[in-house]
Amino acid sequence: MSSVREIATLGGGCFWCLDAVFREVEGVERVNSGYAGGDRPNPTYHEVCGGSTGHAEVVQVEFDPETIDFQGVLEIFFAAHDPTTLNRQGADAGTQYRSTIFVHDEGQRQVAEEIIRELEAAHVFDDPIVTQVADLEVYYPGESHHQDYFRQNPEEAYCQVVISPKLAAFRQRFTERLRR
Repeated sequence: MSSVREIATLGGGCFWCLDAVFREVEGVERVNSGYAGGDRPNPTYHEVCGGSTGHAEVVQVEFDPETIDFQGVLEIFFAAHDPTTLNRQGADAGTQYRSTIFVHDEGQRQVAEEIIRELEAAHVFDDPIVTQVADLEVYYPGESHHQDYFRQNPEEAYCQVVISPKLAAFRQRFTERLRR
């Protein structure tokens, strides 16, 4: 692996789901659940869930671009959540659950916008993609008990009902991307 690392900051509903998926991806070095896109400094999980901070639940994915590039990360992102529901993923509703890509530079913006155009042109989804592409201004790490939540709490109902099926679908579709 190279010493160069890149970071993607992605929101696709509850951060526990994306966290669980990206921890299984070859080339992903670190995943951190947190908050971005709002106006309250150092928000807590309860403040973000309350919907008053403007922040989205996000994951920061640190990856080796020689193993998986930003486009590959986004292909998994778009398969791991529904990018066509505005401010909602399943039963989770509110702007904190919006589909969003917080870009770190102009190159990431170009890749993100191109992938969205390609997915729309190919009619991959029945409804239009509502994923926002925005500059990352600041990222706040989530509390420690939200990190690697699925692995720490596999028997919890949310993990069984929501995360487990997403992981199973990811593993089936992206076998070549699974961590060895």
